[in-house]
Amino acid sequence: MSLTSTLPDVAREQRATIALPLEWVGMSGIALPLHLQEGAAPIPASAEVAVDLPDPQAKGIHMSRLYLLLEQFTARAALTPPVIHALLRQMRESHADCHSRGAALRLDFSLLQQRPALVTPGLTGWKSYPVSLAAELHDEQVQLSLRVRVAYSSTCPCSAALSRKALQDAFASHFAASPAIPREAALDWLARHASLATPHSQRSEAELSINVAPDSAELPLPALIDTAEAALGTAVQTAVRRADEQAFALANGANLMYVEDAARRLRQALEAAFGNCAVRVSHYESLHAHDAVAATASPGWREQIR
Repeated sequence: MSLTSTLPDVAREQRATIALPLEWVGMSGIALPLHLQEGAAPIPASAEVAVDLPDPQAKGIHMSRLYLLLEQFTARAALTPPVIHALLRQMRESHADCHSRGAALRLDFSLLQQRPALVTPGLTGWKSYPVSLAAELHDEQVQLSLRVRVAYSSTCPCSAALSRKALQDAFASHFAASPAIPREAALDWLARHASLATPHSQRSEAELSINVAPDSAELPLPALIDTAEAALGTAVQTAVRRADEQAFALANGANLMYVEDAARRLRQALEAAFGNCAVRVSHYESLHAHDAVAATASPGWREQIR
């Protein structure tokens, strides 16, 4: 007789002292490598896996079964919706003896993307985008959602208007006695005083969520990020030279936005490209000690956005 055959199996052999079903039971914080594309190098990720426990008297699930399935999952070629669907089915089937009807998976990782400078040819750098993928299987229905955080710069419209007014007043005061202002004198004054008052800008962040069809060939991560950054117009930069920094300043000046503006722009762009979505934006204020936030979601969106 083998040693393992004599070891007790409490989850199988005992019954719960309190007879109640549980919506989800599983593990979180599991470290694993992910392959986002065929042949791509693995990236580090954190996983949460669970199944439901509808049997009110079942003592517990067999967590090692879920862990081993997750290990097999990481060895597959690429992370795609059909692969995720298959894993969820295997997780549920692994607990048929517990009468499980559902399974859930969450993956958290960072996507590295190379980004070009705004104007300098050949100048690039890397940006990291935090990503969360959540999937649930209920009966034969799969729900798959993708969430990504995108950093950008926002310049306050009110602050910009106040800065322009301060500059206008100072210009008018300086040349009050001049019936005509020579061009060179005006240019010289602007070179010395145009930064008399500057609008406040701040690093900002958008959290974007979309649904993904379970039969999609791939996860639309690059397209989601590109759509958001194009809608905002002021994504934070990586490597820059002075010409790129000036181009960034011009982009901020042409894209003044409150949190309300950013949230509306993003929802409009994401709905056009991906359908139902949710958006939450945070502007980490440089004027206040608190932050400005806004959230919006498509009418058909099913998750909490606050």
